[in-house]
Amino acid sequence: MYYTLNDKEYWVQDQGSGTPVVLLHGFTGSSRVWDELVVNWKSKYRTISLDLPGHGKSKVNTPISMEGFCKDITELLEKLSIPKAIFVGYSMGGRVALSFAMLYPNKVHSLVLESASPGLHQSHEQVARQAKDELLAKMLENEGLSTFIDYWTTIPLFESQKRLPKQKQLAIRSERINQTETGLASSLRGMGTGNQPSWWDQLAGLTIDVLLIVGELDEKFVKIAKEMDEIFKYSQLQLVADAGHAVHVEQTQKFVTIVSDFIDKKEQDNEWRT
Repeated sequence: MYYTLNDKEYWVQDQGSGTPVVLLHGFTGSSRVWDELVVNWKSKYRTISLDLPGHGKSKVNTPISMEGFCKDITELLEKLSIPKAIFVGYSMGGRVALSFAMLYPNKVHSLVLESASPGLHQSHEQVARQAKDELLAKMLENEGLSTFIDYWTTIPLFESQKRLPKQKQLAIRSERINQTETGLASSLRGMGTGNQPSWWDQLAGLTIDVLLIVGELDEKFVKIAKEMDEIFKYSQLQLVADAGHAVHVEQTQKFVTIVSDFIDKKEQDNEWRT
């Protein structure tokens, strides 16, 4: 259903009961990418999945900053009567989950970051990335969604997905092609890696339990995850064999097991940090 948050309309799926788990998808995805996982989880967790700005059914097609979106999430949690939740984020959604934890740590039980980053180290890297994302936004506007998706699927980050069964590859493309040029362009301009705050210098101060998940074939994000794991105060790193950037797609059951074990152990040991 739709929730109006600070004059913006977000599509939110609220399923199951139990420990609240907020699921945040990646760029060109939507809340539907979690459907297969929610089937496994809704019997013991309350899963809240939403379409991020510029994606899916959410009606937010103008650029919104990372901080602005995180503020909207606080309002959503309030509307859902959830004082604190576990956040699971993939790629862009992982950047959102981490940003939310940095801005509102008292609203986060723990974090699961899949193939995510804390942003870029240096300001010159941010400027360069902003310019790159602006070119991508213009490609969307000038050449159309289909051409953009054709390009996006060929970047090295998704090379390992070419090994997936054809039916799964078609499902991924269908999800991407159901976005809009305006929405994705706005997402790049508002919440791209170059536009968000860099959290590298603040990671050591986060006292929330963090599970880092990354596919062994994703060399770039393996390096990032290892750096983060060394800095976080309470973290563990899971490298998943035979998987690239999208572990939850390429090794779905392994991902479900790793995340479930992490959540269940924290609940059993009563180790939620406050």
